[in-house]
Amino acid sequence: MISVVTEMPERINVADFDLASTLMCGQAFRWTAGADGWFAGIVGQHVCRLRQTGTLLEGDIDQHYLALDESLLDIVATFPDVDALQQAVRQHWGLRVLRQEPWETLASFIASSTKQIVQIRQIVDNLARRFGQPLAPGAYSFPDAATIAQATLPQLRACKLGFRAEYLLAAARMVDRGELDLSTLPKLEYERALEELTKIHGVGEKIANCTLLFSCGFDQAFPIDVWMQRALHRLGWRGKKITRAAVLKHFGPSAGWAQQYLFYSERSRNSGTDVPPV
Repeated sequence: MISVVTEMPERINVADFDLASTLMCGQAFRWTAGADGWFAGIVGQHVCRLRQTGTLLEGDIDQHYLALDESLLDIVATFPDVDALQQAVRQHWGLRVLRQEPWETLASFIASSTKQIVQIRQIVDNLARRFGQPLAPGAYSFPDAATIAQATLPQLRACKLGFRAEYLLAAARMVDRGELDLSTLPKLEYERALEELTKIHGVGEKIANCTLLFSCGFDQAFPIDVWMQRALHRLGWRGKKITRAAVLKHFGPSAGWAQQYLFYSERSRNSGTDVPPV
């Protein structure tokens, strides 16, 4: 339980935004929903609280982090007119792709391999409690790459990482040694940025695309896991070869946003049958 002491919350009116869908759709792992309607989370070095009532958003509002400075209408207008996708958009209207910190995003999705979301949350929390800095009672920052680079494999495995401990340590050491500069990724072409991330031992295209979409501004990045394979099959892709070029051509320049609507819709349809991502 995160204990938070806040000042008078900021209040703004928001259009085309759904806080619950945005925070709980599987793109971030440090937010929890309270019975009182408030969401508590940790963003960088800050403990945050947010609540939405209708179009009123209140709390610790970071418009850039929440992508409130984007026109959702313009983004969705680029989506193909496919029934299942348009239904997902209507069902979860207001979901936005967060702009998170790259290292935490990369580390979190390395931890996500073959894990359910509830397990990923536990691993991320374990890492923060073991290696992060205390911010408030029960709240810890996510450890930076330099800190993780000094950890041992047994220490990381104690955080329930299992075989992923080796991959996280490899990533942290690359970042710490300057072999991978995450801050430069948004300046690269998409294919080049993807290539840089997949140099990390244990990081494939799914983890790399999650990092590029959720933290580096690559709206075309399209992570594919079990849920997305199911969604694409319902969209008529069964038997078709799924390539980056084919996905981008079909879903457009904001393919990653379309992916997140489909992903969340597919999980919602099968909420009682959660399976590990791939």
